[in-house]
Amino acid sequence: MSALQRKYVELIHQTSSKWANWDPPIPVKVGAYGTLSRETGELDVEGNIYDRDFQEELDKIGVRFKIADHQPVDGEIEKDSFIASSGASKGDISIGLDMATPGIANASLKGQWQFEKGRRDALLIMHSPRQMYLPPEVILGHLYKVPKLQDKHLVTSVHVCPAFTIYVSNKSGETISLALVAQGPVATGVTAGGNFGFSWWKSAKANFLREGCDKAGNYCYTPLYALKRRREPSNWWRPFRAGERELKGDELWADVHQPWDPLDEDGEEDPVDVNGWKEDDD
Repeated sequence: MSALQRKYVELIHQTSSKWANWDPPIPVKVGAYGTLSRETGELDVEGNIYDRDFQEELDKIGVRFKIADHQPVDGEIEKDSFIASSGASKGDISIGLDMATPGIANASLKGQWQFEKGRRDALLIMHSPRQMYLPPEVILGHLYKVPKLQDKHLVTSVHVCPAFTIYVSNKSGETISLALVAQGPVATGVTAGGNFGFSWWKSAKANFLREGCDKAGNYCYTPLYALKRRREPSNWWRPFRAGERELKGDELWADVHQPWDPLDEDGEEDPVDVNGWKEDDD
């Protein structure tokens, strides 16, 4: 399963520039740091900048900054989000399914996805996601100076939601339909908070589908997060030319690249040398 998990992470990253959490019920928190696993694509968390002992790292290098005074920012609740790789196309659920299955006609979150034959594709659906992120232009400049983060990946934002679906296609060119349908008395639409009363409906059994739905509407799932790494001093530390300025804050941090070679359709590494030849080519 680790190869398929890594393939899913890669496909979502290629589409969104964010990192996917294969197991969203396990939280990924803003401020966490560690390294991406080459085998699974998971973030191996080693700590968090909001841990009490991390303040000691700042104190040791003489940075007079209390990180506890700058907690993560809660963003606004967003519209339902669909992230799909290039071989997946979205359409409307057929009228026949709408009529035959209770709750689908009134579901505001629903769709049918067609996947390209012969390749893996990934789909992530988030209901009413909300982003949480580090305060901009406040923390990252100070964190750059901490030796403990020199070779680490830092979670700068996360997307949380009360319901999610993950799907990885099986290369058969399949079509799946999904909907978040109301249960019981709340069958008139999808809303977050209060008595959630919803569950996921799918058109067919899917081996590589994972889902979650919190009945109380709590924002307890973390399907997606952003990672940054410190820029190497050699990339920016040089005498400034006329008109240039010193990098500050988040400019000192760069996006994280995947730590594995390009993957084949089953998530196995498919290394290519500098001349473009695969290792097993004659």
